[in-house]
Amino acid sequence: MLTIEHDNGLVQVLRSIKRATPPGWRRRLRRAQRAGSYLPRQLLGTITGVKTEEPAVALTFDDGPHPVQTPQFLEVLEAHGARGTFFLLGESVRRYPELLARIVRGGHAIGNHSWDHPSFPAISARERRRQIRECGRVLGGVHPKLFRPPYGDQTLVSRLDPLWLGWKVVTWSISGTDWRGDNAENIAARILQGLRPGSIVLLHDALFRYEDDRFVSREATLGALALVLESAADRYRFVTVPELLRLGRPQREFWVQPGRADYLATLKSGET
Repeated sequence: MLTIEHDNGLVQVLRSIKRATPPGWRRRLRRAQRAGSYLPRQLLGTITGVKTEEPAVALTFDDGPHPVQTPQFLEVLEAHGARGTFFLLGESVRRYPELLARIVRGGHAIGNHSWDHPSFPAISARERRRQIRECGRVLGGVHPKLFRPPYGDQTLVSRLDPLWLGWKVVTWSISGTDWRGDNAENIAARILQGLRPGSIVLLHDALFRYEDDRFVSREATLGALALVLESAADRYRFVTVPELLRLGRPQREFWVQPGRADYLATLKSGET
């Protein structure tokens, strides 16, 4: 997800060079670039999926726990014999510790999603570490230690804080984009179109911050979850992220998404 913007003239020059390079040399160059970035990716790369031949994928849920909505997601998962991974906010876990116990008791996995959902590039390193530590404290002894940055916002600098504290950063390979009022059918179609062995899917069992009050409801996401589980049950097993990581080699990428201050300033915050 590392994006670099070029001016149009430079883009045209690079494209001309690429077209003039023999295909064999292009393949060698790509392999050399990939090999040269291997060690940095192992150290600073973010897990976006797993390279595996096993027909398994991981459904993940952010921003909970929510006293009404999270149990509904758990019921849908368990009705289909599926397990999920819940990236939880420390502030909400402090209010509803019984939901943390309910998630774990159901065989699902949990991860750290910060204390109260700030964009990590927008806060100090000291505050980033506090956010991770405080959430980790209310989660208890979590193994493996999985962290997902709020909004997916991350720079190479903010990536150092979970690394320093011993947390693996996990984002996703497929986003349901379920925070803007889309309907269940569209959310499900987006997910089903992208599913591959080793995929990690992003959904939300709650919205801690949101653009519009209309988007707070999770009914469409619940419906999409049921559609995905029903449609893909004959092709995939739905496992937790820790289980998926045991089935193959983690895919690590340089995930850089600095976040947009203008967008963040428009968001509302609600009680969960």
